Amino acid sequence: MKNIINLIVDEVDNNQRVDQYIAYKKPSLSRTRIKNLINNSKLKINKKVIEDPSKKIIAGDILALEIPKPKKLSLKPYDYKLDIIFEDEDLLVINKNAGISIHPGPGNYDNTIVNALINYNKNLSNIGDELRPGIVHRLDKDTSGLILVAKNNQSHENLSNQFNKHIIKRIYQTLIWGKLRPQKGKIETFIKRSSKNRQLMEVSYSKGKRAITNYETLKIFESKNIPTFSLVECKLETGRTHQIRVHMSYKGNNILGDKKYKKRFKKIKNIDYDLEKTLTKLDRQFLHAKSIGFIHPRTGRELEFSSNLPKDLEFVLKKLKNAYK
Repeated sequence: MKNIINLIVDEVDNNQRVDQYIAYKKPSLSRTRIKNLINNSKLKINKKVIEDPSKKIIAGDILALEIPKPKKLSLKPYDYKLDIIFEDEDLLVINKNAGISIHPGPGNYDNTIVNALINYNKNLSNIGDELRPGIVHRLDKDTSGLILVAKNNQSHENLSNQFNKHIIKRIYQTLIWGKLRPQKGKIETFIKRSSKNRQLMEVSYSKGKRAITNYETLKIFESKNIPTFSLVECKLETGRTHQIRVHMSYKGNNILGDKKYKKRFKKIKNIDYDLEKTLTKLDRQFLHAKSIGFIHPRTGRELEFSSNLPKDLEFVLKKLKNAYK
């Protein structure tokens, strides 16, 4: 049976590009995936096949986008122990370790969370990209913490809509250089791909996707002649690529250990050697998806799950607390 996404264009969406419209309505589908589907004759507008992703839509247009079933042999199972916090017939909540990618991509098609999910349970949604079965949202490879996985298309659709409507509650903890000013607030910008480095994202005031991060400083580690650090809690209203990392960098307070949006560690007099070693040897960004809350797609119950900081990040905090007494 074919999986078809049906949409009817409202007046407010009049004259949009069809690929942008579908991407907004169905955030589980990447723009690249949508363009490929349209280019391969998988889209009909008013029952007529359309192969132009840039075609403008008008109010009242009826869209039907076919999502082909993923190729059964395209992904290999990966024997990897998943840290499952919650599971039922509709979804999983997984506590992801740092160092593992969410889904296959260039350079790594076999050793990802998706491959591990296929090894664990082959019943996953297929409404999104064929390389991302079950994946409703993602975390960066070197970010730890909680992610949601959909076992069926109904759950995937429901959870994606919750993300799109900012219903999902996501709280992260991060350790940054220096102090945020003000110590509590909201960062609201656009985020787009960097024109200088396509692997990086950057803040923009007019282009890209709207990005909102609410933050609150939990603790400041400050002492004379020693670098200042702050433990910060971030609550996301949107979920853009590298959002917290980009927003902290934009504020001038890069995340400790971030190799892409990095601040070089300079040796400073009077700093404890053991502390310096701990800070410089952290092999990933100090960023952890601490909690996630959502409405269950079948029962309507409000659920919330939390995860403690992993041992490597707790170790850094312990060293800081000892040094900044």
